[in-house]
Amino acid sequence: MTNKRIIPIGSLVIGLGFALVLLITHLLVRPPAPPAELEGVLRKNFRPIGGFELQTHDRGPINQSSLRGKWSLVFFGYMSCPDVCPNTLHELSQFHSLLLDAGEEETQDLQVLFVSVDPDRDSTEALARYVRHFDRRFIGATAGKGAIDRLTRQFDADYVIEAETYPGVYPVAHTSAIFLVDPLGRLVASFSQPHYAATLLSQYEKITAYFEGRS
Repeated sequence: MTNKRIIPIGSLVIGLGFALVLLITHLLVRPPAPPAELEGVLRKNFRPIGGFELQTHDRGPINQSSLRGKWSLVFFGYMSCPDVCPNTLHELSQFHSLLLDAGEEETQDLQVLFVSVDPDRDSTEALARYVRHFDRRFIGATAGKGAIDRLTRQFDADYVIEAETYPGVYPVAHTSAIFLVDPLGRLVASFSQPHYAATLLSQYEKITAYFEGRS
């Protein structure tokens, strides 16, 4: 006689309920397929940003906890950058103004972080003055090379400090993308060059609507 394993109905119901909770949680954390216009902007996998610490002049340390609870636009560069950095920060300032025009409350859930990959020349005090030139709400931060390297690897953001052309004068090749971190502290999107404020606004609004289930 063959013994058949009988699964209690109660256990089956509990198992199905647990699976349903997992499915709902997955859908809340990772919504359904995004709209086609976000292809190439949204990451296929949403990567949590791990431990790091940066220093600012007047805002205290910036770490992974600082990226939670609001959207964060993160850009890596350096103050002596002749074109890409000032142009990008200008467009981010214009983007911020467009958000204000749409409704001031929308900017409360967003922060812009400029991370210098040239800490030997860019002090936190100088960075604070630099970013305020573009927008008083922007945050300028940096750290030692080891800390910068650990952070840029998490973003897949490359940079190379090139040879000096004169004593203390050298260019820094760096990733020009703007990165978007969601309120859960996950890297969810990146915006490639060229950057235009109106395009950034359109994509940002589509992304936030997508995550909030409004798309």
